[in-house]
Amino acid sequence: MAEMRPLALVTGGWKRIGGAIARKLAAEGWDLALHAHRASTFDAEFKAQLEWLGAAVYPLAGDLNDPAFPPHLMDEVATLAGRSPDLLVNCASLFHDDRADTITSVELEQHFRVNMFAPLLLTRAFAEALGERSGSVVNILDQRVMNPVPDQISYTLSKQALHASVRTLARAMAPRVRINGVAPGLILPTSDYDAAQWQRLEDIMPLKRLPGADEIADAVHYLAQARSVTGQTIFVDAGANLESYPRDFVYMEK
Repeated sequence: MAEMRPLALVTGGWKRIGGAIARKLAAEGWDLALHAHRASTFDAEFKAQLEWLGAAVYPLAGDLNDPAFPPHLMDEVATLAGRSPDLLVNCASLFHDDRADTITSVELEQHFRVNMFAPLLLTRAFAEALGERSGSVVNILDQRVMNPVPDQISYTLSKQALHASVRTLARAMAPRVRINGVAPGLILPTSDYDAAQWQRLEDIMPLKRLPGADEIADAVHYLAQARSVTGQTIFVDAGANLESYPRDFVYMEK
């Protein structure tokens, strides 16, 4: 009988960085529970691609802004897949544009609920569901946690808090659960960027390039199977965290 593939839960696992992580894990022998904020995000073609790579795919939807949802999500994974995950990748994020002079309690609370509280509550539910098994958590962060900019301040503060939690939870949950982080730099262009600006942004990186989403996925996969690594954050950002940029990249090199 073939050995059962391990199961990974990836929040925000249908698009962009989350989608790249799902594709890498599928190719490396993992089954997938893929979360989205709304079921309308589910992509039948992408699901078929993952299944072609050998993965069983379990789609799940729900609002990480709801404190009751993370434990419910873990229960739903177990119901659909017949088992709990061996790996949790906290990839889903909320990203709004605010500054110190526009910050509100509503924005702060929402960003912390989605970007900090939900990953921690999911991590707790994940650890409880493991029973006596060992497991791994990878939190997707942001290179700006090292050298913050004044833009998107609620987002930045919530990611800095999640970054700080990596070492704390790694100590608290050892030896059964390993906790690590991956901090991407500027990865995938949006409509806010044009090709010329993107090239100029490449040129101001220490490595004169921008990483691809597949490189983030490679780092997640490494941490998923690195049995002696915990409490670490890998920066996959072409060296951006070594510099101090004055603004968010979308405002630079226009």
